[in-house]
Amino acid sequence: MVLVMDNLNTHGIGSLYEAFEPAEAFALAQRLEIHHTPKHGSWLNVAEIELSVLTRQCLDRRIEDLETLGAELAAWQRQTNADQRQVQWHFTTDDARIKLRHLYPNT
Repeated sequence: MVLVMDNLNTHGIGSLYEAFEPAEAFALAQRLEIHHTPKHGSWLNVAEIELSVLTRQCLDRRIEDLETLGAELAAWQRQTNADQRQVQWHFTTDDARIKLRHLYPNT
């Protein structure tokens, strides 16, 4: 099983041993292939944004059956691909120096 995780310090094999008995944690660890996302910005962030947009634009209501769901998702995907939207990252270094000032020393 492939597991994609960010680099949060609690995301590791050791966490399994905190949550499960050692034998069960070991068995789970043997089944996992862990891939970590990059520490600074990642495709996973883009995927999370896209899933959020999908949820708000397409899945914000009750859908009767799988056939209707498939048709709705296909229509949303066609429109999204036609729009060729891209993620625009607006968090600049200057913004970081303000918002994360505790990480930047005063010089």
